Amino acid sequence: MGLFHRKQNNNNVDSKPFKILYTSDIHGSDIVFKKFLNAGKMYKVDALIIGGDLAGKALIPIIELGEGKYEADGKTVGKEGLQQIITEIRNAGNYYIITDKKDVEVMQDDKKKVNEAFKTAISEVLRNWIKIADEKLSDTNMPLYYNLGNDDPEYMFDVLSESDRMIKTEGKLIQLGDYEMVSYGYVNPTPWNTPREMKEEDLYVKLKEEAEKVSNPEKAIFNFHAPPYGSNLDNAPLLDKNLKPVVKGGEIVMTHVGSTSVRKIEEEYQPLLGLHGHIHESRAFDKVGRTLVLNPGSEYGEGILHAVYIVLEGNKVKAHQFIIG
Repeated sequence: MGLFHRKQNNNNVDSKPFKILYTSDIHGSDIVFKKFLNAGKMYKVDALIIGGDLAGKALIPIIELGEGKYEADGKTVGKEGLQQIITEIRNAGNYYIITDKKDVEVMQDDKKKVNEAFKTAISEVLRNWIKIADEKLSDTNMPLYYNLGNDDPEYMFDVLSESDRMIKTEGKLIQLGDYEMVSYGYVNPTPWNTPREMKEEDLYVKLKEEAEKVSNPEKAIFNFHAPPYGSNLDNAPLLDKNLKPVVKGGEIVMTHVGSTSVRKIEEEYQPLLGLHGHIHESRAFDKVGRTLVLNPGSEYGEGILHAVYIVLEGNKVKAHQFIIG
């Protein structure tokens, strides 16, 4: 990674700032992924970082009816309309499978078959993203760092390892110029029992293992998918026993749902910067002691990019700017 080190003058002052574009929770959206790469080139950043939740959440069957006809979401189209439906599905971050009615009926009662179809669809999309990143960033030396979030199956690491451009961060100490970054994508328990959750006491142990890799917290970045509990970054609707938002006086009741372990680690180590995601509704910045913490939020389902442009200089976050587009 020597390419991204910066020279220092005789006074040990950084000669230039280090620029990052960070996003999270893109959940399978082709259009958001492409917008992120384009924004990185526009801002001429030194590094792109995706903080987790790359996988989409829904698999939509497109039923082949025969004679060049297809049915999806109650609409029947010919071959000329098929690509438009596929594009709409993908831009919303969902996956599709072209099949017949019999297969759809089988899948309704066979969870294993559904999981296999998801794995195939997710893997195909990730391999396409690898190609897109290689093409769009071919005229740059810009690295694309990624982490998996709580919604991401572990096999996604294996697929993305096929890329030279996209670099795994979880479990590694990543050197970003003069700055060090550690990453972890598991979160505290959620009501949805997602693939990568753990109890707070176990999460704290894992986070501490990562934090201990850092040589100088004053120039460290903690890239943890879960936001710190009790901050501006972790406000989400309070849910009832049926997982429906609680409404009082016509307003949705909000509550803090972040991780106490993440907050504790950031309080103990006081890194320069905390990068977080997970809670789509909480685009915000805050402070945990001296640490600036950021969550860009997410509107992936509408094809809208949420990201944050960050400029680091010396021992400071010189600037940060939320980007929506």
